[in-house]
Formats: sequence, structure tokens, C-alpha cells
Amino acid sequence: MASGIDRTTIRAFDIFAALSDTQFEDVLAAATPKHAAAGEAVFEQGEEARWFFVLVSGRLRVTQVTAEGQQVIVRIVIPGDLFGIAKALQRTDYPGTATALSDSVVLAWPTTRWSGFMSAYPSMAVGAMQTMGDRLQEAHSRLREMATEEVERRVAHTVLRLGNQSGRKEAGGVRIDFPVSKQDIAELSGTTLHTVSRILTAWEAAGLVEGGRQKLLLKNPHRILLIGDGLVPGLL
Repeated sequence: MASGIDRTTIRAFDIFAALSDTQFEDVLAAATPKHAAAGEAVFEQGEEARWFFVLVSGRLRVTQVTAEGQQVIVRIVIPGDLFGIAKALQRTDYPGTATALSDSVVLAWPTTRWSGFMSAYPSMAVGAMQTMGDRLQEAHSRLREMATEEVERRVAHTVLRLGNQSGRKEAGGVRIDFPVSKQDIAELSGTTLHTVSRILTAWEAAGLVEGGRQKLLLKNPHRILLIGDGLVPGLL
């Protein structure tokens, strides 16, 4: 593995935390570091799943194109996340496309190593199961929101999820510290770009958020939470 990768950072990732030092070194020795520039695909939907990955730095967007040709965002990948685990889903191809939102570094292992790792390192198997469980729970939450909530509440929950996953606290609030567009928020919320633009404009006028170069600042996360939970009226 390339010496430029910070081993201490990787060692702290949940998927590796319970490994012994020897086990960790064995797993790391089998990895290949790969760089993805902003806008570059790490893998594409339908491509043969030859690798599985852990994101070391940067952010990725995972999208799927439906049978009708509509693109939807499935999730945002953050550092420490295990992804591209088609083998765990009993697939031979990737079900979506993973694209770098910013310059990113991943560790890649051949898919042929998956079963051996899961057998030899039970803590990694538990971590993989937790990853799949978390993603299923998030998918269920999004489906429930789309089926039962008005659009402003869905947008509130979407930006709060992004803030919880990738937020950085600063003096003015919580910064979603990677490029996230209004179109991204629209796809994650199951609505249109026009609607998200109207909502964010109203929120900015009320001092709830502040835009800027695709890095949204949540100035009043508590009020956004109240809107999302339906405890106070929305602004539209």
C-alpha cells in the first residue's frame, strides 16, 4: 500500500477498529489505493464488480438510473464507509454508480478476497452487516418520508442527514463541508429542483441556512429539525 496513506486514520475506521494489529496489517497489505478526481466515477452501474472499497478521504455520490431512465441519488459515501460490496448482495455487477463529489482516495480490494475476509475476520463481517443494516434503515426512512410527509419536511430531513453525516461545526452553525447542489438535495428528497430552490430561498431569508459555492451552512439546525418533525409550520 502507498506510504502516503495515513494508517492512523484508517486504523480508526469502524470497519477495522476491532482487528488486531496483525490482522489490520494483513488486510491493509491486500489493498490498492486509488484516487478519484472530482467528477470521476469509481465504478459505474452495471460494471462487473471486481473490487470492493473503503473511502479514505473525500466524498462520493452513489446514483442509480431506473428502468425509465431517471437518475436518483441512493446515498452519500463519507470517509470510513465500506461500499461497492456487490458480493454481499449476491451480485456480480454494481447496482449503482459511485462518483467523486470532491477529490477522493479509496482503498480497493479484489472482490475475490471478500469471502475470505469475512471468514477470517469476524469483526469485519459484523461491520459489513451493520453497514447493510444502516443503509436499509436509511432507505426505509426515506421511503416513509416520501410516502407520508410534505415536501418541506422531507427537505428538512435530507439536509439534517447530510449535516449529521458530514457536518463541520463552525461559529455560524453546521457546515455541510462538501459540494452539495440543490439538484442533489432534490433527488435525495424526492422532489424537484424548483421546489428545493424555493424552500432554500425561504429558509435563507429567515436565517435558517446560508448558501455558498455548494457548501450549505445550517445556521439554525434546531428550527430545521422542528420543521422536519412537523412541530412548527414550514415557511412555504
